[in-house]
Formats: sequence, structure tokens, C-alpha cells
Amino acid sequence: MNFEKKSIGARIAHLRETKGLTTNRLANNCGLSQSFLRSVELGEKGITVENLALVCEALGITLKDFFDAPSEQTPIIEAEELKSMIERLNSQQKSALAAFLRTISQQ
Repeated sequence: MNFEKKSIGARIAHLRETKGLTTNRLANNCGLSQSFLRSVELGEKGITVENLALVCEALGITLKDFFDAPSEQTPIIEAEELKSMIERLNSQQKSALAAFLRTISQQ
């Protein structure tokens, strides 16, 4: 598997999840097939600049934004990403998270 394909695919998946989109929704929004987009996200297939531009447009970002990822040394979780992650939790997991946050915020 080509590293560049894998990292580009992972970046698409990360941005898609941050926006709260499914692979199918993003594929529909940019006119690509869901199976193709999934293969790109998994690093199995490459993507042309033209198709990447369509993906970026559907995500509401520019190609420059796509390649200007925050440094891996200083990961930043945006509020939208946190919201999306929390929404996927069940009620028991949400309660555990709330308890954890209360505990660490008191330290």
C-alpha cells in the first residue's frame, strides 16, 4: 500500500467524520461512488487532483486547507469533531465520559 494514498485517504476520512458525514453522504455530495471513496479512504486507491477538489468542495474546505493539516506533534481536536464523537456514544458511555471530565477538571 502506498503511504501517500494511505495518508490522503486517512485525511479524507478524518475530515468527513469531523463534519459528521457518512462515506455515502460525502460520495453523493461530490459525485463519486461510495465504493470508490471508501477505497480511497482505506488507501487502496489513489485519487486525482480533480476528484480531491470535488471532495474538498463537498467538505467545505480548499485544497490548501486539506494539505495544511495541523502538526501531528500538536494534535488539536476541534469542537465539531468532539461533538461528532460524543454523538456516537451510547447513554452509558456519555455518563462515563461526563464523570471522567468532571474528575479531571477538578484536578
